[in-house]
Amino acid sequence: LDFSDALVLFSALGADVARSTQAQGAPTNSPQEQLARVRETLTTAIINDGVFSAGAARIRFPTPLPQATAKEAADFSPYHRFYLAHQRDMSNAISALRSQARKALGGLSPAQRKLAQLDASFENALLVRERNLLANIPILLARRFTQRYQEHQATLTPDSIDDPAAWTSPGSWLEAFCHDTQAMLLAELDLRLKPASGLIAALGQELKTTP
Repeated sequence: LDFSDALVLFSALGADVARSTQAQGAPTNSPQEQLARVRETLTTAIINDGVFSAGAARIRFPTPLPQATAKEAADFSPYHRFYLAHQRDMSNAISALRSQARKALGGLSPAQRKLAQLDASFENALLVRERNLLANIPILLARRFTQRYQEHQATLTPDSIDDPAAWTSPGSWLEAFCHDTQAMLLAELDLRLKPASGLIAALGQELKTTP
């Protein structure tokens, strides 16, 4: 953290937070239920790719265009955009969840309000670094895409025709890459949910101990 970030954190740590006197409206769902719903929604969006799975896809996994040559179809760009779309989906949903958790903590004890302030400070201080690190994931995935395609090419005989239309068949190299992508997205989802999960766990513990 640089000096300006440290000042923000110091301010949050040293803030003299007054006890809230405003009544809190009852939420439609508990924070734990909201967390479970967000996790389930995002997980379903990742697993239901619309090509190799039976479920309808909110973000459809790319497939080769009709009449595309093998060289044209082996372009990673559509899959890069696909991954970025899921990252935006996760970012929007989880940011809202995290903000709601902080707001709920802000209505409890001074210690919990300070925790909410600290989380907001850390989120702001680490935002750019986190964004840059997560932006590297599609780059790593591109290497996996190339590896899968090269392995596929190695199975072809000199006189065989590499038809991109067959890449969506069960057991194809593209299906294997789709599963690679889903595994990466699920791991990223778990990572992104950790801060919100921690806040909600603290919130649940506070509510248990509050008479």
